[in-house]
Amino acid sequence: MSQIRWDELSEARQLARLGKSLSRAAQTRLQWMLFYLFNGRNAARTCRHFGISRQTFYRWLRRFDRHDLATLEGRSHRPNNMRHPTWTAAWAERVLTLRQQYPCWGKDKLVVLLAREKLYLSVSLVGRILSALKRCGALHEPPKPAVLLRQHRKLRKRPWAVRKPKYWRIEHPGDLVEIDTKEIRMHHGAILKHFSARDVVSRWDVVEVHRRATALAAVRFLDTLLERFPFPVKALQVDGGSEFAAEFELACQQKQLPLFVLPPKSPKLNAHVERSHRTHHEEFYQVHADSDQPLRLNHQLRHWEHTYNCVRPHQSLAYLTPLEFVTRWKLHRRKAKCH
Repeated sequence: MSQIRWDELSEARQLARLGKSLSRAAQTRLQWMLFYLFNGRNAARTCRHFGISRQTFYRWLRRFDRHDLATLEGRSHRPNNMRHPTWTAAWAERVLTLRQQYPCWGKDKLVVLLAREKLYLSVSLVGRILSALKRCGALHEPPKPAVLLRQHRKLRKRPWAVRKPKYWRIEHPGDLVEIDTKEIRMHHGAILKHFSARDVVSRWDVVEVHRRATALAAVRFLDTLLERFPFPVKALQVDGGSEFAAEFELACQQKQLPLFVLPPKSPKLNAHVERSHRTHHEEFYQVHADSDQPLRLNHQLRHWEHTYNCVRPHQSLAYLTPLEFVTRWKLHRRKAKCH
């Protein structure tokens, strides 16, 4: 073996010993270089042996320095010019205050709330502010403990309730109100029954909690929703649960209020109120509910109901609140009658 070949072999062994202090990725690249030096500096053979592209190999070969094995380590891809915040501290403070007040509302809804205060920010800017607040630890996502459970029930023969007829038109608020219940497991192990009623058109919600989902509790909830809806209710739609039979069905019959019952295992036909359960669970029970006593919880629910109907922007209503939607609808109907 010639003197030059012996020197290269000795240097390669020395490089292999020094490479033990490198990261795993750098050690792999060092193996490429050693194989390249041991095999006559044949780049094509080295690429075939390790299954890498020639472009990758030559990039690291140009960077490789025998006297500085750190050149085989990966480099930071951070750009030289970073984007600097374009918002003020006052804007960030206001966004943080609103997000802490409504912890489950995203940037789209916060933009609407800020616009009501004459602070006009773009959706992307509010999103960047929220991300920056999370990175610095000023904003934390709410915990997610309890889970709403759904029960499937069988359809029974009903003296008053019928399937919703095809000719029933849903055009105005109150044409159809969906009602459903959910089981809620509170923090201390207590199990309560959450009643929700949602108008299909205006998305107006009425909520209440009871200890048990009985027909008598459903009757009390019926009186509650008829009192709180800002427009007359023309029909109700429920699933086949026992709480919506017996006394509840009799109460609807006495009020001459049409009652539509769903076929078995078809929650998708009650999709509006089913979706409301998730909203109430994530934005109220996981964040604001601090008691398992129905009296105190219903007081908190009444405050949340006002927030939901009068403050919270709804994407399905083009970021109007249900109150704004109903107000515009009443104004339009009044003008139509005048003409």
